[in-house]
Amino acid sequence: MRSATHLVLQPSVAEAMADGAPVVALESTIISHGLPQPRNLEVARELEGIVRAAGAVPATIAVLDGVPRIGLDEAELERVATEPGLRKLGQRDLPVAAALKASGATTVSATSFLAARAGIRIFATGGLGGVHRGWAEDQDESADLDTLARTRITIVCAGVKSILDVPATLQRLETRGVTVAGYRTDTFPGFYLHSSGQPIDWRIESPAEAAAIMRGQDALGGQESALIVANPVPEDRQLDPELHDRVLAAALAAAEREGVKGQAITPFLLGYLVDGTGGASLEANLAAVRGNTALAAQIALAWARP
Repeated sequence: MRSATHLVLQPSVAEAMADGAPVVALESTIISHGLPQPRNLEVARELEGIVRAAGAVPATIAVLDGVPRIGLDEAELERVATEPGLRKLGQRDLPVAAALKASGATTVSATSFLAARAGIRIFATGGLGGVHRGWAEDQDESADLDTLARTRITIVCAGVKSILDVPATLQRLETRGVTVAGYRTDTFPGFYLHSSGQPIDWRIESPAEAAAIMRGQDALGGQESALIVANPVPEDRQLDPELHDRVLAAALAAAEREGVKGQAITPFLLGYLVDGTGGASLEANLAAVRGNTALAAQIALAWARP
């Protein structure tokens, strides 16, 4: 006989779900692994505040002592922000964390999966994982793509991390049946940059159009795949493109020189970008996350309307 790991919904989230009120899922890795203390906790509170100000309910997701938590109270949020050695959990790690009663912050794949399991349809993040440069040699690809190909979630993001192979990632998303729509843009965002230069097939102009696509997904049935709403960082808040390209080239060369591969490559390159840009890449990332969170809340309101 199988036993189930039960999701624990924070009371405000449970009440909102029962009432059909708008809810926005938020990931927790940006809190535990993406920002230094104490700024990480400040940003976590700020993002939840953006959702509340729009009239929706935030559901920051993490796993604590083996139990997936859908929405965190203040003490739990502080724990994620300050607990040393907190794991970084993808979807594949969730059963192990449950069995071993481990605690961890959830990545895009784990957050998407848990949000969908809880019945939450909208999720805001910074940038997705994707196909890594040099894939033909290492076949390194983020688990985000596979999860989004089989999870009915709407994810608002600023594209994929610019350290990745953006054209290959877009091709993979198309192959896996994941819908990508640019929010008031005809090109795929470049995470730190307003545009990656890569065209996308569909453009939407409003949160209501995003909600209409979601209703169309449900009405048509078929593959339970995601909708990506690609929301670019404003041009006046993006990282200087010339500085980005120069530092990224140096970061890639350093990774090659030092033999950095696999799971170590992403934090290595992102850390190199933060240092090499004097923290400007981090500020562009946060500008993107704030914008994505605000848009996700607006889509959640449109989705909640009959």
